[in-house]
Amino acid sequence: MGGDHGCKVAVAGVKLALAEDDSISSVLLVGREVEISAALASQKFSDARVQIVNATEVLTMEDKPLEGIRKKKDSSLVRAIELVRHGKADAIISPGNTGALVAGSMKLGRLDGVERPAIVARMPSRSHDFILLDVGANATCEPLHLAQFAVMGNLYAQQLLGVKKPRVGVLSNGTEESKGNELTKETAKLCAQLDLNFIGYTEGFALFNDGVDVVVCDGFVGNIVLKTAESLGYAMKDILKAGLTSSPISKLGAWIARDGFRGLKSRMDPEVYGGAAVLGLDGVVIKAHGSSRERAIASAVRVAAQEIKHNLKQTLVEHIARANTILNRQN
Repeated sequence: MGGDHGCKVAVAGVKLALAEDDSISSVLLVGREVEISAALASQKFSDARVQIVNATEVLTMEDKPLEGIRKKKDSSLVRAIELVRHGKADAIISPGNTGALVAGSMKLGRLDGVERPAIVARMPSRSHDFILLDVGANATCEPLHLAQFAVMGNLYAQQLLGVKKPRVGVLSNGTEESKGNELTKETAKLCAQLDLNFIGYTEGFALFNDGVDVVVCDGFVGNIVLKTAESLGYAMKDILKAGLTSSPISKLGAWIARDGFRGLKSRMDPEVYGGAAVLGLDGVVIKAHGSSRERAIASAVRVAAQEIKHNLKQTLVEHIARANTILNRQN
């Protein structure tokens, strides 16, 4: 209910997702029943796997996260989190208020050994994707938090991106050891002790040049990188469109190269990636973009289903336990 486009888009996205994946056994649509029923009818969407869970309130983008969670206990977001908490659902997907989702999802509890959850974003590089974390859950972090993000990101890249030996780097203002600040320097020392393919510092130039598979940073920096990349993508789209329609010859060239442009659009389209996973919690949590349309919601459902199928929670607990043992032994 909390996305920019309301429940109609969410319902349409679920319709797409269920058409593509027969393995999903159930989807609970949490929100105002009258509005959801109307959206289902308008989409001519009827599926035995879909059930409405009525929630009378909506947490908006204007609501302060903690205050909204306390005051709006019958909001769709709070009710959905409770469903996961009580084992009635395996995952929550929301395009709503990010702060409220992260704060509310803390009710699920952190996985054993995890100090902080992290939001992980999947992003395109030249020939493959890389992941960036944290992109917004923690504005300030300690070195141990970032070291654990590296472990979680490494596993996520292995399981969901299919990278056998991910290259893990700490985001800094250069690759030399003298670069960075106290946080990045201490984080690099910890990561070097862990069972990772740690490549040291990685700078912004390497992100979109196939130079790294897992990029680790605090949520303040990561959120800036994510939103800057999104903005650049939209700007490039508009610049290309203006250039390719500026004259009859340009239009002809664009028509000839249309297959290439379709491929570029597909690689750069944020809706392909759907949502960002919140790792480290005792439940699958996917944060979809507030402006998500149907395809983005469907992609978020796909990402959630993949996490569940890979049993990512239990594997994360095992990897974090091993990392904590190494770090405690070193200290």
